Amino acid sequence: MLAPERRTRADVIAAATIAVLVMVAAVVVWWNSDARGTTSVVAESPVGPPPSALSVPESVGELWRTDDAGSGTPFVVGGTVIASDEHTVRGLDPATGDTRWSYTRDRALCAVVGAWDAAVATYRDDRGCGQVTELDGASGAREDQRTNDADDPARLSFDVTYVTQAGSTRLEVWRSDLVRTLEYGRVDAPVNPGSQPRSGCTLISTASASSRVAVLERCPGETGLRLTTMNPAPKDATVPEVYGSTVLADVSPDVETARVLAVVGDRIALYLPPSDTVVGRVALFDGSATFLSAVPMDEPVTTTWPTARASDLVRTGSVLVWWTGSVAVGFDQATLERRWVLPAALGAGAVMAGQLLVPVPGGLAVTDTESGTVSRTLPVTREDAAAPVSVTVLGTRVVEGRRGADGAGTTVVLG
Repeated sequence: MLAPERRTRADVIAAATIAVLVMVAAVVVWWNSDARGTTSVVAESPVGPPPSALSVPESVGELWRTDDAGSGTPFVVGGTVIASDEHTVRGLDPATGDTRWSYTRDRALCAVVGAWDAAVATYRDDRGCGQVTELDGASGAREDQRTNDADDPARLSFDVTYVTQAGSTRLEVWRSDLVRTLEYGRVDAPVNPGSQPRSGCTLISTASASSRVAVLERCPGETGLRLTTMNPAPKDATVPEVYGSTVLADVSPDVETARVLAVVGDRIALYLPPSDTVVGRVALFDGSATFLSAVPMDEPVTTTWPTARASDLVRTGSVLVWWTGSVAVGFDQATLERRWVLPAALGAGAVMAGQLLVPVPGGLAVTDTESGTVSRTLPVTREDAAAPVSVTVLGTRVVEGRRGADGAGTTVVLG
């Protein structure tokens, strides 16, 4: 029978040394990880969205307000009002304004958008706005995450199917699990060299739908802006599947207010500003970037794509409502025929009980979406009567995003 092995003093020292090294390695990994700089507080009891309003109330009053130093455009997901600041995304109780959940990082918050009943937030790192986290709207629980190369700044938009992140040199499209479905533009370390259709271009504006991504860009050596349409989910995310690309010879590459307004099915709507020879117009292109028609646009457009808010464009049934910075214009979504214009608007508004609530000086204009007729105005007192206002609706409550001349944002809930 073999005698049992005896541990020598050297064995004990070696084992202890290994244990200490493992602990030190774990501490080093944690110290340098994102987890150390992240604080996540989830809701104790998630609450779903309230029932939709059956009618527009006779009046509204302020229920609560909170500072919003983030996007300045609050939105609602999962029955929760989402606000943000330099480092934190917060889910607020729509009735009281109390914080239901919060997510804070020691990195600067770049942007946040509502998508798939969640808040998708991007944070800054040494590669741009490439730290991405998806937070459940009702509870604040972390869902999917990703990291990628990104511009800084980079906008986020949601088209019901995909989230698009776009900066001045590159664009990415993500599906609901944050897996990238399309990469376009600048690629620092291309897996397939030469896979991008062109290089060195500046992205001016983008918009997307489930079937198309449209990009308006300024490319070296070209005398006009270029419109390119693509598949949002090609077989290989690093190789864009281009449906069509057209240089708009009558649109100077130096203009600042040109933009892609919307992608509706296989149609793309662009705003093209006036020049010495051409009036301003909203132009309709097909899915291959071929021009179809245009309608004159006499009203001044004072917003640019980098400063425009997602709430500046609202789809209400068959009507597309665009706030130009001075007026709200209703277009037929299929033909782009202009149906109505509401002067002195402060934003595009939001739909409640089939009516469009458009912010105007002194209140909210209750507007018929088809005709643009204002039936009445709900009085609302604002500190700056002429400042832009974004509007969203949650049940019977109206959420306003106000931004003053000093850039400070405030979320105000009315009910």
